Amino acid sequence: MQLTGEQLIGANRHRGTAGALNATNPTTGETLPPTFGAGTPADVNTACTLAAEAFDTFRAVSLEQRALFLEAIADGIVALGDTLIDRVMAESGLPRPRLEGERGRTAGQLRLFASIVRSGRFLSPTFDTALPDRTPPRPDLRSQMIPLGPVAVFGASNFPLAFSVAGGDTAAALAAGCPVIVKAHPLHLGASELVGHVIQQAVAAARLPQGVFSLLIDDAANTVSTALVQHPAIAAVAFTGSRRVGRILVDLAAHRPIPIPVFAEMSGINPVFLLPSALHQRADTIAQALIDSVTLGVGQFCTKPGIVIGIAGPAFDRFRAAAIASLEARSAATMLAPGIQHAYTRGLDHWQADTDVQLLSVGSPAAPNSCGGQPRLYATTARHFLQTPALLEEVFGPTALLIECSDIEELVTIANHLDGQLTATLQMDQPDTATARRLLPILERKAGRILVNGFPTGVEVSYAMVHGGPFPATSDSRSTSVGAMAINRFLRPVCYQNLPAALLPPPLQDENPLRLTRFIDGHDVPQNLSED
Repeated sequence: MQLTGEQLIGANRHRGTAGALNATNPTTGETLPPTFGAGTPADVNTACTLAAEAFDTFRAVSLEQRALFLEAIADGIVALGDTLIDRVMAESGLPRPRLEGERGRTAGQLRLFASIVRSGRFLSPTFDTALPDRTPPRPDLRSQMIPLGPVAVFGASNFPLAFSVAGGDTAAALAAGCPVIVKAHPLHLGASELVGHVIQQAVAAARLPQGVFSLLIDDAANTVSTALVQHPAIAAVAFTGSRRVGRILVDLAAHRPIPIPVFAEMSGINPVFLLPSALHQRADTIAQALIDSVTLGVGQFCTKPGIVIGIAGPAFDRFRAAAIASLEARSAATMLAPGIQHAYTRGLDHWQADTDVQLLSVGSPAAPNSCGGQPRLYATTARHFLQTPALLEEVFGPTALLIECSDIEELVTIANHLDGQLTATLQMDQPDTATARRLLPILERKAGRILVNGFPTGVEVSYAMVHGGPFPATSDSRSTSVGAMAINRFLRPVCYQNLPAALLPPPLQDENPLRLTRFIDGHDVPQNLSED
């Protein structure tokens, strides 16, 4: 399809008038056509009004219709073929195999949510049957989960498909029955329009209200973002990005006349703990796998391991030497944008200025004037790490900090010192079980996902996955932005007391027309209520 540089507001295309933006190829510095028009507060109001008008109709459509709608989006994204992949390559500098895999993940998570919708489990129909002869009598109580309302989704920089216009946040919100307004990421304007057009077509083909989806473009002053979060029609916000911007959105939402939740995934250093037996047995292989994970995607994964903690001794020395050799063999690669590369360089400069942080290893340099991220490995002591709050801050790029502890007690102290993380990893063997058991309750308080003998840069889209964690990893530790449970962010419970049968929603009707498993008087009941 031909890119136009226009916003998608409901069923219409609309060129923004607040300024001109272009995507840029980070590998070449080339400005990519077309020029996009930035939106205005009036555009935000139009999109939000359409979304509010669409909400009750959209949430009332059948589960099958909603599931087919999600599958149509997945099919449409795949059908774009090389048109989409070529554009994302140009806008991100990411290689084709990575993007083809990300396209598959994007389609896969849409299909996962379609299956979740069909099952109806997310509705959680629950019954407390009436007990009129009890003193006091108990009324008939029935509850279900309903969607919150229109959701504002902010596309991420590092996953231009899987965390973008039709990414996990959009898929979860649409699955819940919430209209979605996406603010396109300025790095991926062309890809956003291509995918947005697919969703717009799917809305029309499913005969859904046009306000189920809109795509807006922001200017450098973030006029659209501010107006979107503050609009009274918006019921929730989903964001993936920096802590600075996430905090701004959280504060904007909290100071509305009616505050709303912001589900912001922001930052983390994803600690890896090298326990003694594992390090003694597998120092070389752990080091190689660590550097693979640190440099994957030029270190631009939110789950990249940023700090590695071990106990001083010959095994840690072997690990450090192997990690140094592995990183020296790595080459600089194109980062997503000059701004991201500059932020990476600033983070490294802060470490370089710290006389108690040692530069251990440097990968091959980037080409002159390129947007390359050069891999680097640093080290410090546990004592200095514990005394330096700045070392808790994420450096987004292909680097990690090794932390040398004097003993197990110091390693445990570091675990307690950490703030909220998306992940925490234990490299351990059977003799390390007692230490791991000691660390586990600490890490449960600190992280959303705990791994053993792996590395966190692979995030499976599944039923059990948690991609979240305590602040500052996210703004709400009770949620996940990846996996089946992500739908729960956009739902709330409603209880119905003594409603006549004619008013009960289908999941709560005695006849169980949706054939759902329901929770009745404390028990899962797969059959009709009337058959009890």
